[in-house]
Amino acid sequence: MALDATELTRRLAEELSYMENSYWIHLQAPSPIEKYPAKQHARSVACYLGVHEGLIYLAGQQTAFLEDSDQPRPFRQRRYFYYITGVDFPDCFVTYNIGQDVLTLYIPPVNPRTIIWNGRGHSIDECEERYDVDAVRLSTSVDYDIQSYINNNEGNKIYVLHPNQKPHLRNSHTLYNTQPKKNIFDIGRLRKAMDNARVRKCPHEIRLIRHANAVTASAHRSVLLALRTLDNEAQVQAIFLDTCIAKNARYQAYEVIAASGKNASILHYVGNDQSLRGKQLVCLDAGCEWDCYASDVTRTFPISGRWSREAKEIYDLVQEMQSACIGRVRPGVRFLDLHILAHQIAIKGLLRLGILHGGTEREIYRAGTSMAFFPHGLGHHLGLEVHDPSGDEPLMSAEDGEPWHDLQLKEVKGVSQSRKGLEEGMVVTIEPGIYFSEYSLSHEFGPSSPHSRYINPIVLQRYLAVGGVRIEDDILVTANGYENLTTAPKGEEMLRIILGEDIGDKGEDTLVLSRGGTGGRIDRITTEKNTRL
Repeated sequence: MALDATELTRRLAEELSYMENSYWIHLQAPSPIEKYPAKQHARSVACYLGVHEGLIYLAGQQTAFLEDSDQPRPFRQRRYFYYITGVDFPDCFVTYNIGQDVLTLYIPPVNPRTIIWNGRGHSIDECEERYDVDAVRLSTSVDYDIQSYINNNEGNKIYVLHPNQKPHLRNSHTLYNTQPKKNIFDIGRLRKAMDNARVRKCPHEIRLIRHANAVTASAHRSVLLALRTLDNEAQVQAIFLDTCIAKNARYQAYEVIAASGKNASILHYVGNDQSLRGKQLVCLDAGCEWDCYASDVTRTFPISGRWSREAKEIYDLVQEMQSACIGRVRPGVRFLDLHILAHQIAIKGLLRLGILHGGTEREIYRAGTSMAFFPHGLGHHLGLEVHDPSGDEPLMSAEDGEPWHDLQLKEVKGVSQSRKGLEEGMVVTIEPGIYFSEYSLSHEFGPSSPHSRYINPIVLQRYLAVGGVRIEDDILVTANGYENLTTAPKGEEMLRIILGEDIGDKGEDTLVLSRGGTGGRIDRITTEKNTRL
């Protein structure tokens, strides 16, 4: 029986797993071995739209220039466009004819005058070979094709994301006059359908997220190896970016957060310019993209490689919160229940340390006082965006979509029966934290607030220098549990690296296929060692 190249490499990896952890294989094919599943995604979107006819139209990101400048804005492809094309260059369009099941990519024509400056660009033949589409045409024909569709499909809708992304129909007034219904554009339904389709990731998407995590893990490890020689947060950021770019991950999924000392109490601190001198910890929240798919990883570590007593106590508490929540991930579990569990563990731990006092765990939870130390949600969806869409309901919602931050201030009853829960194929972050924000603890949760009865200011003072601790992993929901896609060091392994006792690079223990643009060549195969539960 003939095997496709992907299946062949998988079997080779299994059969040769007893040999060297890393080996090389070269396969040549006339086209990319595995294309981004654009057609599968387009069909999924149409299914969520619930229609059998109509035309989906999406514009990719167009070339734009900085204000009052001849320099282009940094290009970032529109994620909804990428989802049904896999195309990551500017000035493109796509249509999907739902009734005929035809996905058509429109690419910009070659401009001979700009070739010497910017290169030739992409040809129709190259795009037909590389992308999972039925046809490739020049963008100069997209308006004509849409007009023809309208003329030949009376009454069918054109589904677009936003009013400002409708196609520019040159003869639209004539077209409208020939239609029984003037409103041929449906602007409200496409985004909801695409959001629902994006909630569960297909195997190809999961491989991209796993690879982004592998590169991110290597970058985190590089920071740990160099940490004791660094003087400034900027150097932490520089080493992280250097490793990512050297591994062909040029783009970050979000701005790097390299927060030392009390800066770690600022959730989205991106200044990254302060000295490390006299600080206990660094909270590094950083993750790269791979082929537009994000990773999102946070590690908190002692700059010296050794914890202070207070920092160790807070780190262990956060690690307990994360481990308990990750261990309960499986289909059907409601994410808000995990968030509540994290707060319950945090309250118990802060009572044990004496930071909280004067009430029972239940009283403190119902008062919402734990939000002084754990003010954000437990996590979010991950995919093409670092905060990927949640579909019909926010990940942290309860009955009737009620947001978690309102529920935090009152007792939650029957929470397990509301939202349908996690589903196989979702990728979510689990990122508990404990923070000591001096502003928050002196204002919203300060001495004049009702929370002051539960916060011990004398004990609290000892922990302010810790700043904040957050630990974040990217978790795939599997049929029977979960897989942790994040391999960045943490815990004791993290400390051994800082102290120079463990210098091996274990950040890419995963099966990785090369990008589709390499003409079918597989550059490297490494065996996968992530634990699956």
